[in-house]
Amino acid sequence: MEIILKENIANVGFKDELVSVKAGYGRNFLIPTGKAVLATESAKKVLAENLKQKAFKEKSIIEAAEKTAAKISKLELKISAKVGPDGKLFGSISNADVAKSLLDKKIEVEKENISIPGKSIKRIGSYQASIRLHREVSAQLNFELQPEKK
Repeated sequence: MEIILKENIANVGFKDELVSVKAGYGRNFLIPTGKAVLATESAKKVLAENLKQKAFKEKSIIEAAEKTAAKISKLELKISAKVGPDGKLFGSISNADVAKSLLDKKIEVEKENISIPGKSIKRIGSYQASIRLHREVSAQLNFELQPEKK
């Protein structure tokens, strides 16, 4: 039985995908719960049109993400933090602190999309974070932790 998925379903497929499932699974679970629709000719035509429009929108989103990625790659970020005498931080620097520092530079990135090696940093030095701007676009941000001036 061919169906069109309305949402991502584990081990079956992704949203707006035409998949083939066993008739009982499709008829008794996927269609009644609204997770899929039967793949009729008219439904296939509507899906093709939706995918065409989605691809056009996706293209402009990817271009904007690539511009932001280029801006982030060129950026040299310096984050100040309170430091003890041996170079250890009082507390730690996490992805939320990096997101806040980027926001000060007028670049808005959600903290969930920033990954720092080891999840948090507890010493002064130079580090690199990976920032995921889109499913297909990511950037590397070089930043430096320096002691807060008194």
